[in-house]
Amino acid sequence: MLQKCEGIVIRSTAYGETNKIVTIYTREWGKVGVMARGAKKPNSRLSAITQLFSYGFFLIQKGSGLGNMQQGELISSMRTIREDILLTAYASYVLELTDKCTDEKKPNPYLFELLSQTLTFMNEEYDLDILIHIFEMKMLNSLGLYPILNKCAVCEHTDGHFSFSIRENGFLCHRCIEVDPYHFDISSATVKLLRIFYYLDLSRLGDISVKDDTKKELKRVIDAYYEEYSGLHLKSKRFLNQMENFRDKI
Repeated sequence: MLQKCEGIVIRSTAYGETNKIVTIYTREWGKVGVMARGAKKPNSRLSAITQLFSYGFFLIQKGSGLGNMQQGELISSMRTIREDILLTAYASYVLELTDKCTDEKKPNPYLFELLSQTLTFMNEEYDLDILIHIFEMKMLNSLGLYPILNKCAVCEHTDGHFSFSIRENGFLCHRCIEVDPYHFDISSATVKLLRIFYYLDLSRLGDISVKDDTKKELKRVIDAYYEEYSGLHLKSKRFLNQMENFRDKI
């Protein structure tokens, strides 16, 4: 039976000389894999819609295994992302993180909106570092991770100067700082932004101006947290780090 869905191509792999196996994150069904026959041919009607980052409507013949893509209608090709190597690096990390954090055929409309909004903001050239950190914080729940960011993880006080503890899974206030000698000393701005990134609806994102030092603190804390708890080692993340190091040296 043919069914229509709204989705974003998060992975595309060549299959034989002319076909592709495409992974789409959809609003209706979550993550699904489909066969796109003939999509590698330059004149194929499926050529454009099966490219990475493509956002559109898909008509799919669903079955017990891989479905078959019959046709697609582009909403956005995310052209700006495709034409900039740095944007491509950031967006590829978002796609791979989505892929690794989700199971097949488990609908999650909230996650679809998060992915769609993040790529759209990237395509419109919002601050890439901020978008990445927001996305990383919001994907934690999909990994079964729930950091304590609204109070001290030990004494539960909501006031005071806070540090971040990987071991205690969240903030430590100044009263409990000795509980973890390896805590991260962070600024009040970083404390505020970690909370905002975790709790704020991305659709309400306005212009956020963040100092470079604060960005470095955010990256240090979030990277360490992912390293400790996520179990993920993503190629796109390594490449992104290389790109950032190169950019910093320019």
